[in-house]
Amino acid sequence: MPIIRKMNANDKEKIIDMMRGFYASEAVLTNGSEEIFSADVDECVSSSPYAEGYVIEDEGEIIGYSMVAKSYSTEFGRRCVWIEDLFIKEGHRGEGLGTKMIKHVESLYPGALIRLEAEAENERAIRVYKKCGFEEMPYMELKKFSGEK
Repeated sequence: MPIIRKMNANDKEKIIDMMRGFYASEAVLTNGSEEIFSADVDECVSSSPYAEGYVIEDEGEIIGYSMVAKSYSTEFGRRCVWIEDLFIKEGHRGEGLGTKMIKHVESLYPGALIRLEAEAENERAIRVYKKCGFEEMPYMELKKFSGEK
């Protein structure tokens, strides 16, 4: 029976290996980098107030992971939790593990706004998200790194 637990430093290489596959897939627009993957896991396993990481483990094998970023939404007047990454290994997709991870995050942050992004082509994931009660948001997201033009 798969369990969800907090990510720890010993999980780093296994998580990064999954991130390589996730970020190279059609599910994500950006390719990431080894530097970013390492920084993401380090942030998740530290005492950071901004990010947390979770793994899905089955009989000692990590079969999925998720990274969660925390903020506040002035638009909705409540805490906001972004599910940044949600990845399940190929042989375990369709077993309800994505839904289990979403419910786990919801249980940790009752009353919070839960947000996530998905590529339009990732129809399977979108079906899971909608089944879990997520609704599409009708706006474009823009980004800029602080200190850069």
